[in-house]
Formats: sequence, structure tokens, C-alpha cells
Amino acid sequence: MPKQIFVNLPIADMQKSQAFFKRLGFTFNPQFTNDQGACMVVSDSIYVMLLVKDYFQTFTGKPVADAAKTTEVLIALSCDSRAEVDDLVARALAAGGAAPRQPQDHGFMYAHGFEDLDGHIWELVYMVPGEAPAA
Repeated sequence: MPKQIFVNLPIADMQKSQAFFKRLGFTFNPQFTNDQGACMVVSDSIYVMLLVKDYFQTFTGKPVADAAKTTEVLIALSCDSRAEVDDLVARALAAGGAAPRQPQDHGFMYAHGFEDLDGHIWELVYMVPGEAPAA
């Protein structure tokens, strides 16, 4: 069985968060979605569990970070083209997200990102095939 990743994110409002990510084109697995948590499908092996903050807190004894004020993680997601990067950022902004910085064009790599409704930062990256600098 291939490895899978489940990123768990605390959120404030389940309905608003699902609506935001649906506007970006993501779908949810109804088998693992209810009013406390929603399984967002990113790919066949990547899932994001959107968990209402009180429910998220049951998984840890530590305080839950407020992503609008602090950054614990940057979520980086590869894209198939520059156009896909720009399209996802534009959709995120139209859905109420924010762009924390300007696009970064490094020639072999293009990156831009957005903050979701809860302040989690999503970095979107397109790498030009065969263009990465030698190690």
C-alpha cells in the first residue's frame, strides 16, 4: 500500500471552510466528513482533515496555534503549471483568502500562495521539468 499523508488543520467554521476549498476545486470524502471534521481530497495519497478547533484540541494536550497570529507549518503543494498556481491563488482570493506575498519567479520554479480563512498558509509551486539547477 502506498504511503498517504493526512494533514490535520484546526478551523473555526466547518461550512465556511468547506465552501472556501470547494471554490478552489477540492472535493470532500463524505465517508469521513461530518460537523466536526471534513476529509478534503487533494490527491489519491494526500488528504487534509479540516477539524473544528474544539475537536482538534482533543488530539493534543498542547495549545492549538492560532494560524492568523502564528505559523506552525507552511503547506506546500505542487502544481502542473504556472497557470494552475495563478488560478488557485485567484480562486482563493475570490473566496475570501489573502495573498501573504507576491509571486516568486526563479526561472526553474514559480511559486505563489494564499492564506485560507483560518490563516493557514498554502504555498503553490510549479517546477519546470528538467530546469532545476544541478546540486
